[in-house]
Amino acid sequence: MNWLGLDGKAAIVTGGAAGIGRAVCRGLAEVGVSVAVSDIDEEGAEGSVAELKRTFGGDHIAVKVNVSSKDSVDEMVRAALESFGRLDILVNNAGILIPRLLVDPAGKEELTEEIWEKVVAVNQKGYYLCGQAAAKVMVASGRGVIINMASESGLEGSEGQSVYAATKAAAYSLTRSWAKELGRFGVRVVGLAPGIVEATALRSEEYERALAYARGMTVDELRAKYEQLSIPLGRPGRLSEVSNVVCFLASDRASYVHGTVVNVSGGKSRA
Repeated sequence: MNWLGLDGKAAIVTGGAAGIGRAVCRGLAEVGVSVAVSDIDEEGAEGSVAELKRTFGGDHIAVKVNVSSKDSVDEMVRAALESFGRLDILVNNAGILIPRLLVDPAGKEELTEEIWEKVVAVNQKGYYLCGQAAAKVMVASGRGVIINMASESGLEGSEGQSVYAATKAAAYSLTRSWAKELGRFGVRVVGLAPGIVEATALRSEEYERALAYARGMTVDELRAKYEQLSIPLGRPGRLSEVSNVVCFLASDRASYVHGTVVNVSGGKSRA
């Protein structure tokens, strides 16, 4: 048994096909957890599962899921239970980010009702649906951990990303509220807020173009600004460093960590 004591446990990771989610799947598989890699990108989820089995062995499954659909979420949980016979960990990670301004006098990148509803449906409603479906199983078994992926933008706000920041603020509140409700049943709820991490395929050219426009700068200036932010450790975070914290929080080594959000940012500040 490894130090974390996670061997033989089972997890669902939403948004597990790429980026932080994929790194979390790798981290959990490495310490003996069976992982349901859940993503709307079915091909990406299957690729992630193939990588886990090739690298770490173990029993892992790919599940196509639309986290904004209750039926889809319920089917995801059923698939995990059918495959693993248990559910110990939910990592609520699936999310989308579409940079837009509240008001754009030029009319190019203004927030619309359609975009607002799309981001809220995934980032906020998705957390609720997945959290509820997993919590029902965990309450019945008297054990489990729900980990909500938040963001420092949920506390600070983010220029050009107001709807995303608002949904991440909700992640803080959901974490604290669910902790008050579920702790009595032996279910812990914690959050994790990454800072700037190494670039992934999710930081697309389209995303950087829209965000740079919203902030009145070029894409090159936006990329340079990442390096200018105050990170006392002097570098962006590694995806594995986020994953390591998830694994710790999911384990009984963190058995008294509950109802809080852990900041993983290298000490980053706006100073």
